Amino acid sequence: MAAELTAHELIARHRPTLDQALEAIRTRAYWSPHPEHPKAYGENGSLDMAAGKAAFDALHGTRIDLGQPGTDGWVEGETSPYGIETGVSYPHADLDELLPAMKAGMRAWRDAGAETRAVVCLEILKRISDRTMEFAQAVMHTSGQAFMMAFQAGGPHAQDRGMEAVAYAYVEQIRTPDTAEWTKPQGKRDPLALTKQFVPVPRGVALVIGCNTFPTWNGYPGLFASLATGNAVLVKPHPRAVLPLALTVQVARQVLTEAGFDANLVALAAERPGEGIAKTLAARPEIRVIDYTGSTEFGDWLESNARQAQVYTEKAGVNTVIVESTDDYKGMLANLAFSLSLYSGQMCTTPQNLLIPRDGITTDQGPKSFDEVAADLAKAVDGLLGDDARANALLGAIVNPDVKARLEAAAGLGEVALASREITHPEFPGAVVRTPVIVKLDGAKPDAEAAYMSECFGPVSFAVAVDSAGDAAELLRRTIREKGAMTVGAYTTSPEVEETVREVCLEEAAQLSLNLTGGVYVNQTAAFSDFHGSGGNPAANSALCDGAFVANRFRVVEVRREA
Repeated sequence: MAAELTAHELIARHRPTLDQALEAIRTRAYWSPHPEHPKAYGENGSLDMAAGKAAFDALHGTRIDLGQPGTDGWVEGETSPYGIETGVSYPHADLDELLPAMKAGMRAWRDAGAETRAVVCLEILKRISDRTMEFAQAVMHTSGQAFMMAFQAGGPHAQDRGMEAVAYAYVEQIRTPDTAEWTKPQGKRDPLALTKQFVPVPRGVALVIGCNTFPTWNGYPGLFASLATGNAVLVKPHPRAVLPLALTVQVARQVLTEAGFDANLVALAAERPGEGIAKTLAARPEIRVIDYTGSTEFGDWLESNARQAQVYTEKAGVNTVIVESTDDYKGMLANLAFSLSLYSGQMCTTPQNLLIPRDGITTDQGPKSFDEVAADLAKAVDGLLGDDARANALLGAIVNPDVKARLEAAAGLGEVALASREITHPEFPGAVVRTPVIVKLDGAKPDAEAAYMSECFGPVSFAVAVDSAGDAAELLRRTIREKGAMTVGAYTTSPEVEETVREVCLEEAAQLSLNLTGGVYVNQTAAFSDFHGSGGNPAANSALCDGAFVANRFRVVEVRREA
């Protein structure tokens, strides 16, 4: 079948956007082609909120039939954290049939070149963007995020991260020219002359292992980095968060077909309950690239055992904030309260440990003791979440029973500065909504160390008393080195303390935010400008997104002949 979308048409349509993305990653200035306000999605064929909800509702009880080869059955079983059954089913694949079919289209995709691959990827992202409101509902009802966060993080911010990966992939592939004329003088003899061709070649089939909490935001960077560098991509969603990635695969397959490429360059691998196909897939020789977000245990297993593949992981860490002094006490408390509350602390970037000198801190409101800081932070969280409607909009729902169990157990680990409370969601009475708990610990006690040196994923934070700012910096260093950290924050008016913390973060490769008191929070990062993770500490072996994240998804093969 002839292509409905020619490369020329796609380049004309998307090259200006690609150029803007390239400029953004060069300057690190703010830029996004994807609006982050819902009102922007009612025009130009995009779905508005009501239409997006209707499109999502229309999926209930249906099959997402992707037309994939090797479909040997159907899988369902997702239940929304908000307590509703969607009843959507997905194709289950015979891998022995699907994987060879995925490899079959790679030659034409490789030969298309970096620019064509990039603009096809941007067309996929544009189609997804046009359905942002539908995707927001899918993310909300699989992750438990509140609607506004599901819309922003699962929609425009995820799309930004996907586009960022495409831009980096394009840069790395064109770093080497397509051809070169090589001449070496030989004195009185005729020079040696060669014509050289340099071809970026993909590694093979890439595997994206999705996560429950941010299926699109964490899934798109690896998906688009691998696809843009010529690899076929098999998407293995988390069993509780299949729908957003199944819709993504559906869109990708449609665009690939219209552009004249094999739809099987992107496919879905949904799993039956308890099947655990991630390990099986990760060990298959066809799988040459793996992207994974999830637990440290399985991430470590992948890094050690998937030897045939290039593995990119984002695992768990223990994020720390040092509170030494501030010239905006009220702003600091408000900023921290929001950071601890957003999505019920179910973000890999949410602070867990707040290291506070036991003798207290200096502030613009006078000295504050350790107990006062903990109590005032508890009041700030309570004030932020005191109104149930606002609390539901910030917290969303607890994503799984393990998070709820950790939250309930945390109160027994020390003195509770802020108790968690249950909130009823008026629209979704089946949702499990809980406010954060803040527990005070003495950093010098061994039993306390067992608590704060372990990741307690969810709305749990520890106010840890330390002897001094210097002790806080050393505990920070040890935490990053042993457990890893996706984020580090610090509040200080002391240039010496700031430099000490900065040096720890540089030496241990952790991303640092200093003295945030306004509308930017330690657990948020902006595509095209901020790096998510560093790849330099145990929390992640890669960063979203840098050159290293894309460059090893392909290799350059040289063909040379005499001129």
